[in-house]
Amino acid sequence: MSIVERIRTEPETRMVLENVAWETYVALADQRSGSVPRMTYDNGVLEMMSPKREHENIGCLIGRIVETYSELMDIEIISVASVTVKRSDLSKAFEADESYYVTHAAQLLGKNEMNFEVDPPPDLVIEVELTSSAIKKMQLFAAMHVLEVWRHDGESLQMYRWLDGAYQGIESSLQLPGLTAQRINETLAQRDKIGETKLIQGFRKSIE
Repeated sequence: MSIVERIRTEPETRMVLENVAWETYVALADQRSGSVPRMTYDNGVLEMMSPKREHENIGCLIGRIVETYSELMDIEIISVASVTVKRSDLSKAFEADESYYVTHAAQLLGKNEMNFEVDPPPDLVIEVELTSSAIKKMQLFAAMHVLEVWRHDGESLQMYRWLDGAYQGIESSLQLPGLTAQRINETLAQRDKIGETKLIQGFRKSIE
C-alpha cells in the first residue's frame, strides 16, 4: 500500500492510496469513528475524503429538499445517508453524501442490515464533488447498478439515470417525478442569502 497523492483544498481534503487489499480497506472502514473520512474503493485504489463546511452544507440542503419533496408528494423513501455500499465480488465500495431508497423502499422496509451482494444499492445517490476525485465515480455507480445519481460541483446540480450499463443526463428525476434539477438549483442559489429554514419554506411553497 502506497500513498500516491494528497490534495488539500478549502472545501475537501482527499487522500488517495494505491495497491490497497480489499481486506485492508474493510478493516480501515470498520475502525473509523463515525463516517469520516468517507471512503471510496475501486479495484485496489482507496480514496479518503474529509468534507468541510461548504461540501456538507450543499449535501445536507439537497437532502432536505429530497425529504421535503417526498413528503409533499406522498412518495415513500428510506434515508440511508452515507451508508457504506460495498461489493467484495466487484472490489468496489462507496459512501455517498446522501442516499435514498425509493423504488425499493417497500422491499427494504424494516431491514436493518444490508448485504449489497444480494440487496440493491440505494436508488438515489447524491454526490457533492467540489474537487476532482481520483476514482471515476460514475463508472463505479454503473457497475453497482445505482438507478439515479445527482452530482453537484459547487455551481450546479446535474441528474443522471442508469440505463443499459451507462448514465444518461436527465432534466427531471425519475425516482422523484416532477422534481427538476432547475428547481433544485434555483433553491440552492438562495443558500448564501437566506437561512436554511426560509430556504426550505420557500421550496415548499413553490411545490404546494
